[in-house]
Amino acid sequence: MTQNGFVLVVSVSIIKGDEVLIIKENKPSAINKWNFPSGRIEHKEDILDAACREVNEETGFDVKLTGTTGVYNFISSSNDQVILFHFTGEITRGSLKIKEDGIIDSKWINVSELIKFDNNELREAIVIRKIVDRLLNQNIYSISVFNEQLC
Repeated sequence: MTQNGFVLVVSVSIIKGDEVLIIKENKPSAINKWNFPSGRIEHKEDILDAACREVNEETGFDVKLTGTTGVYNFISSSNDQVILFHFTGEITRGSLKIKEDGIIDSKWINVSELIKFDNNELREAIVIRKIVDRLLNQNIYSISVFNEQLC
């Protein structure tokens, strides 16, 4: 959703053991770029609901949100001002199936391996690196600050 010139986005690190699921996008704004499942918040949509919806749309998984690494404000590669709400989550059901056009691959990877990616392999590399740093240092906070609801 775009609100007063800001693009509002959610993303989720789906955690399984010491691995995280990443997806490879092939969209005009992100050609062959790795990212966490993510997308825009729809008009009048709750932030937590948006995060769960985006994960399901892009991966086929239903998730329980378990925490947040924070809120990130940046200018995107397409020159939009983005406010990104990033969450952590666990799979509650479903199986991995790429469901959305524009996503061409996915893989489970050790969180520390994401550090080794070149910036040109990651969508919004600076932001992803901040998220990875917080994941590795276990700087994960309660989602109760986001009107906690069940997904």
